[in-house]
Amino acid sequence: MPKQVKLKIDGEYVNATEGQSVLDAAKANGKFIPSLCHVQGLSGVGACRLCMVEIAGGARPLPACTTPVQEGMVINTVSERLSKYRRMIIELLLSERNHVCAVCVSNGHCELQDMATRLGVTHSSFPYRYPRLPVDASHPRFVLDHNRCILCSRCVRVCAEIEGANTWNIVSRGVNSMVAADLNEPWGDAESCTRCGKCVEACPTGALVVKGKAVEEMVKRTQTVSRLATARGGSR
Repeated sequence: MPKQVKLKIDGEYVNATEGQSVLDAAKANGKFIPSLCHVQGLSGVGACRLCMVEIAGGARPLPACTTPVQEGMVINTVSERLSKYRRMIIELLLSERNHVCAVCVSNGHCELQDMATRLGVTHSSFPYRYPRLPVDASHPRFVLDHNRCILCSRCVRVCAEIEGANTWNIVSRGVNSMVAADLNEPWGDAESCTRCGKCVEACPTGALVVKGKAVEEMVKRTQTVSRLATARGGSR
């Protein structure tokens, strides 16, 4: 039986399971920590950095999704510094690509949009880059719009860890990073793709969508991914 540990989150003592991440422990005890790259059942990678928390005795905030709980931990999930960091991250994500919500099929059903609202981000204080990014509609069922991608790597992990196809990866570096199918070829030409749609359901924005959806029509079912991961013994 997994060992239980006791820790303190925002001044309240809670119980957690040894090996559990701080993020999962907080969620299990009804505490909210923002995140965009995390999906229950997929491995944690700390890609979005929204889930940074302060741990007593630590010199800097740590990502809750990749930090395991320890006996006696004292964790703060809310502070002025963390709020500033989180708002800055959302602003940077909005300014890096072309997130025009008014014409997006995921408008009203977008996790980035929801998180911006929840954290009080109404505009970006950083200059918009307006990159000239392509839209890949070569797949018979789905569309990849690089303008909406936030590089959370959910699609990469769900394809590798649950479907086992390993179709997706992230190529290049920094602001030039993009998700790519197989050997950086059009999605429709990717022989490894099984057309299962798990990557579409896992995507938090309008980057991966079903063809034929109009503005506000694309609704994702991320919980389906989590159920599949748990059923296959991949919950982490």
